[in-house]
Amino acid sequence: MGRTRNVPLRALELLLVALVGAGLALAGAALLGKLGSHTTIQQVSPLGGGTSVGSIPLQPAPATGALTAEQVYKRDAPGVVQVTASSPSRGEALGSGFVIDKAGHIVTNYHVVQGASKVLVSFSGRDQLPSTIVGNDPSTDTAVLKIQTHASALTPLELGDSDSVRVGDTVYAIGNPFGYTRTLTSGLVSAVQRQITAPNTLPIDNAIQTDAAINHGNSGGPLIDAAARVIGVTSQIYSQSSQQGNIGIGFAVPVNTVRNVAAQIISTGKVAHAFLGIGTTPVTKQLARLYKLPGSGLLVLSVDGGSGADKAGILAGHTPVVVNGESYTIGGDVITSVDGNPVSQFEQLRDLIAQKKPGEKLELGIVRGGDKKSVTVTLGQAPGGRR
Repeated sequence: MGRTRNVPLRALELLLVALVGAGLALAGAALLGKLGSHTTIQQVSPLGGGTSVGSIPLQPAPATGALTAEQVYKRDAPGVVQVTASSPSRGEALGSGFVIDKAGHIVTNYHVVQGASKVLVSFSGRDQLPSTIVGNDPSTDTAVLKIQTHASALTPLELGDSDSVRVGDTVYAIGNPFGYTRTLTSGLVSAVQRQITAPNTLPIDNAIQTDAAINHGNSGGPLIDAAARVIGVTSQIYSQSSQQGNIGIGFAVPVNTVRNVAAQIISTGKVAHAFLGIGTTPVTKQLARLYKLPGSGLLVLSVDGGSGADKAGILAGHTPVVVNGESYTIGGDVITSVDGNPVSQFEQLRDLIAQKKPGEKLELGIVRGGDKKSVTVTLGQAPGGRR
């Protein structure tokens, strides 16, 4: 089933294991350096140009606002595929994927098709169609395949909004664990804003943690909400020691990241990630009151050397403090707006940067030492993300 490798999780002696292949997953569509990464593993962009990817109309939901597991499966299972990738170095790797449009585009994980010389897609477990790799992005563990078949045979899945996902939400995973085609499992969103590691070692914020059972072969399959919308792409499991089966902790690439990346791949065949190069955390009411900070905004915790933020003179905090059991580093700039748009959460900053390309500029409204300033930053390209 292809090689797997384990990646240490910082101070924890536990392992994140890629479900299929040698690579691990995830980095944000707009890579901001250490944006939001103060939470690490403990706490741990939409399509432009009017392009519609993975949009199908939903039938009226039950009065509760949620579909039953049977209804979710009936709607989405026909759009889930099995992906078999062959390469001289890795042998055969098994994964999952899902249809996103009537043109035959399919999303899966990069680590499923990494280095593949041949990729076959199966809808029923018996029929196998050859596919081409349109493009991939190791920084987000995302790949887009394309098959040639009649549009009437395709069932695109609707893409949801991963930023609206909350702990406790009911979720479903459909995939091909150990080759058992179109297997449905269910669970809850266990946590949000987790951070894990991409195949090229870049971090990802906003990964979704779930206890829905996912195993080898689920990689690249959809994580689905109770309205049958894709909110993530299953990519990793948490494993202790040499045990590589599901123990109730899995992670999915957030669909807002995948949507942006897939659109770029379909349009240009590649992905360019704009990079600001900062780590931030939201200003809380307690922080603002205790340290005379703006009532809302993003506190700059760190600045990556040589990044656009560094060259523009953005200042990081230098004084560690603890407020309500959370650690912060104060004394740096507080970002209050981006290109005139107020920001108070790192998702807002990420999404605004996701609309930019490397080399483009953005205007940061900041507060420094009580004074309001405007700073122009030229965005770079994410380190390790060059193609």
